[in-house]
Amino acid sequence: MADKYTPQAIWGRELRHYRQVAGFTQAQLAQRIHFSESLISGIETGQLPASPEFAQACDTTLSTGGALHRLLDWRKGSPFPEWFGKWQDKERVATVVKAYESLLIPGLLQTPAYATEVLFGDESAVQARLARQEIFMRRDPPPPMLRFVIDESVLHRLIGTTETMYEQLRHLVSVVSPRISVQIVPVGGMHPGLDAGFMVATLEGGSELAYLDTAVRGLVTADQDDVTAAMAKFEAIRVEALPQQMSVDLINRTAEDRWTSATSLGGNPATRVAMEETA
Repeated sequence: MADKYTPQAIWGRELRHYRQVAGFTQAQLAQRIHFSESLISGIETGQLPASPEFAQACDTTLSTGGALHRLLDWRKGSPFPEWFGKWQDKERVATVVKAYESLLIPGLLQTPAYATEVLFGDESAVQARLARQEIFMRRDPPPPMLRFVIDESVLHRLIGTTETMYEQLRHLVSVVSPRISVQIVPVGGMHPGLDAGFMVATLEGGSELAYLDTAVRGLVTADQDDVTAAMAKFEAIRVEALPQQMSVDLINRTAEDRWTSATSLGGNPATRVAMEETA
């Protein structure tokens, strides 16, 4: 069940109020606004976000005077882009999160220094990203099961300083537990995750939704075909990943061999690469 006090859940209750005052069932409203009955149900229970187009259609049909569309203004105060806020609301209450990343350390696992570099020093965005990690320690509901799969190239990509990278890789190792796994897909050859990262969240009751990276923005979808395809892709990538202990060993080895050595040469990995090439 979604947290009933999130802005999204409160918005859903307002929709239910206006629908009932107008005397419509969910099925009747769906027929009039040309959105699915299951979407209306998910929005009213706070499980799914409403789009501006959906809100406008409801305002017109239910004669709310534009109230529902105006109530979406709560999103404008969020430190996240609107499209990510839809995901973040679900991530906070998810029972299982599975994530694959091909370019960067997943946001849920980033250190403050790493996140600061990735977000170009935007302090509010950094704090919002780090606040997502509070799900590791939540009490009600209990913390989710978190399954991360990361392409090995991410371990070698310099983000910030060599010290930042060393700290980040050591942090990856430190979070591994029975509830949190971090597996590495070794560099070399084709595998199903070479295009983009994505996440799949399972909510209480078994419903699922996916977050998909694109070149311009992330997409959040609860479409069953999309979610099924994302889950299948995650498992296909995970088959290519090293087991947990071998992944930990690789992360530790990379931290020591690549980033400690680079630091000893003045903190400039280009210097180390040049020396290796002339050796």
